[in-house]
Amino acid sequence: MTIVVTGATGHLGRLIIDALLRDGTPSSDIVALGRSAQKLEALAPLGVRTAVADYTDRASLDAALAGADTVMLVSGSEVGQRFAQHAAVIDAAKAAGVGRIVYTSAPAATTSPLILAPEHKATEEYLAASGIPATILRNGWYTENYVGTAQQAIASGTLASSAGEGRVSSASRKDYADAAAAVLVDDAHAGQTYELSGDTAWDFAELASTVADISGKPVTLVALTPEEHTAALAAAGLDEGTAGFVVALDGNIRDGLLGHTPGDLSRLIGRPTTPLRDGLAAAL
Repeated sequence: MTIVVTGATGHLGRLIIDALLRDGTPSSDIVALGRSAQKLEALAPLGVRTAVADYTDRASLDAALAGADTVMLVSGSEVGQRFAQHAAVIDAAKAAGVGRIVYTSAPAATTSPLILAPEHKATEEYLAASGIPATILRNGWYTENYVGTAQQAIASGTLASSAGEGRVSSASRKDYADAAAAVLVDDAHAGQTYELSGDTAWDFAELASTVADISGKPVTLVALTPEEHTAALAAAGLDEGTAGFVVALDGNIRDGLLGHTPGDLSRLIGRPTTPLRDGLAAAL
């Protein structure tokens, strides 16, 4: 069986390849896709096949997906461009006769008001219309998303948030990668949608205390209103669009959109998800 992994030079894609190899998938059965030939060279010691492919270059996708049985479609990182990019991969997969696509989506993508959901909703709908059997992994928040926040808190002694008492059920990227590897090698997961998240949801007071514990330095949580948060981010040099996006995400957390703990992730990987402290300490 040939498994093609898109975004293979990114954080999650590389971890998925590592997990597949660890769990016994022959390196010759894995094709790692990336836009940079230079970055793909770093995967050479793993023994996997590589292919340079760009979401905007249909010919490169057609060549890369030829002969593929399963495609791991790791969602793109360019907000506003992701649906077109994902659709290009789905179209190429359909043309190549791919047997199944595994896609990393967002929590409750088809129904959630989460600011990141619309492109994932559109992708899920396009994937369903394609007729290709699919497994949807609705990945929740990565603990590693808060590395920058933690570093700033360690340096300043404060952690600012407008998320209120909202909670985040984060897990480490490795947890999500292990889940992806598990479903990639088992076609019994075709047609399934999994809501993936950490086992435990934490709030920002816990995040601040965790950062303090890891660093050995005091960190105080500063609770802001959305308006105060926007002004603080602007004062720190963020442009209006980025500041608005950050504040909107905190609003989503405040509204409870990222705090669900259905347990799908731990069931797929066969172990508890990585606790906040352990994941953040490793990332830092």
